[in-house]
Amino acid sequence: MLFLILSIICSVTVGVLFKVARRYEVSPVQIVAWNYVFALILCYFFFSPDVTNLVTLAPWGIYIPLGILLPAIFLFLAASIKRVGIVKTDAAQRLSLFIPILAAWLLFKEEFNNLKITALLIGFPALLLILAKPSEKTENKWIYPTVVLLGFGIIDILFKQIALHTTLPYTTSLFVVFGIALFIMIGAVIYDLIRTRIPLNFKNIFFGGLVGIFNFGNILFYLKAHKAFAENPSTVFAGMNMGVIVIGSLVGIFVFKEKLTKMNYAGLFLALIAIVLIVVSQTV
Repeated sequence: MLFLILSIICSVTVGVLFKVARRYEVSPVQIVAWNYVFALILCYFFFSPDVTNLVTLAPWGIYIPLGILLPAIFLFLAASIKRVGIVKTDAAQRLSLFIPILAAWLLFKEEFNNLKITALLIGFPALLLILAKPSEKTENKWIYPTVVLLGFGIIDILFKQIALHTTLPYTTSLFVVFGIALFIMIGAVIYDLIRTRIPLNFKNIFFGGLVGIFNFGNILFYLKAHKAFAENPSTVFAGMNMGVIVIGSLVGIFVFKEKLTKMNYAGLFLALIAIVLIVVSQTV
């Protein structure tokens, strides 16, 4: 249980760091880039990936789009936290679990029981209620959490496809994907330096390093939690998704004073119910 709690804390902390970083003159692009530098180093030392047979064994058709999508969605995550807050962004990220479920149903023809169908029917209005806001003359900020939801859903599908390639350890695949993401972000940083002329500075390295450490910690402790609960993976699945929504909401409301409407609270409650139904459906 300790590993699961640590994974939840690490996940929420990533959002908190992006929220805090707003108070300083930092570059989200540079923060995401440094995040992958630190995550890649930690991945190498903790997992000791074997890259000797990558050229012939690696599923590059999955690695490359995943390596591109990860940093892109990370930037949208930062933008979403800035514009709509931690509560709605974390909820949108966790509700992205419905994307691979829908893909399993529509693309892979997986049979659905009544609980999964009910969960989906509850999940969509939950998302609408979470993202709902009082009418005001502002830009459509809902686009950011929506992209986060869709992006993390697609990322989840791609990671599940990587897990099916047993010729390479999952941790080796993770190392390669982080490497591709870092390569993409180096290009993005160079472009950003030319466009905005925001220099490389310690603040970006500091926040990027912290994001990278907690981002990697989230993955490390999540994998350890699955090993600890090997006979009951649904416990990890439910605990992670519900834990992030609950803890992220508490942090957003009480620490950062994010304002939610009754509709938003109703959406969070429905989201938790939907996740519970998904978990129960896996055991039926």
